[in-house]
Amino acid sequence: MAALYLIPNLLGDTPWYRVLTADLPEIISGIRYFIAEDIRNARRFLKKINPDTDIDALHFYELNKFTTEEQKAGFLDPLKRGEPMGLLSEAGCPGVADPGADIVRIAHQHQLEVVPLVGPSSILLGLMASGLNGQQFAFHGYLPVKQPERIKKIQFLEKQAISQKQTQIFIETPYRNNQMLQDILNSCQPTTLLCIAADLTTESEFVRTLPVSAWKKQIPNLDKRPVVYLLGGQ
Repeated sequence: MAALYLIPNLLGDTPWYRVLTADLPEIISGIRYFIAEDIRNARRFLKKINPDTDIDALHFYELNKFTTEEQKAGFLDPLKRGEPMGLLSEAGCPGVADPGADIVRIAHQHQLEVVPLVGPSSILLGLMASGLNGQQFAFHGYLPVKQPERIKKIQFLEKQAISQKQTQIFIETPYRNNQMLQDILNSCQPTTLLCIAADLTTESEFVRTLPVSAWKKQIPNLDKRPVVYLLGGQ
């Protein structure tokens, strides 16, 4: 079918068949045009899913912070001609904390078919495993880099988690995780619940929800590990 297929990617060094659907190789085999953040990584991923893939026969469009709106608008020309296309995330699901959302919006503007495929989302996996409120939640992406602004944001999110009973979810660049954790522990109330979900879907996966007071007694080393943080009220 001529559609924009939203292709999830792995969250870490995991055999693809553990977290992606068994029909993915068949779907990918019918696509010659792909949109991806990093073409080299995209080629490697596609070869991993289907070793028989003729990579040199594929066409790639690179989507990153340097891509102009005009370039994005032209990415879907093959789909307009009736060719199926794949939108590949760098990690997790396309369009969720991912620049691919812009391409999906353009597809809808032209009334083109969009087909989301099942795959891992660190945001949803973290929420599922946290035990926090899954009826009301908000994802905030990255918090401010500068510490004063970051602490102010953490305190604001804590208030939202407690007053609105809404789980607050955010992430950090892996090499800044230990500082982020310290800021959370120093800024939040002792009874506030914090879930740390690290290395999801991998052999070193770690997910635990504890009050801030308990985390202070057992601070994990999160350096260079992909982590999702979730705040909730008691």
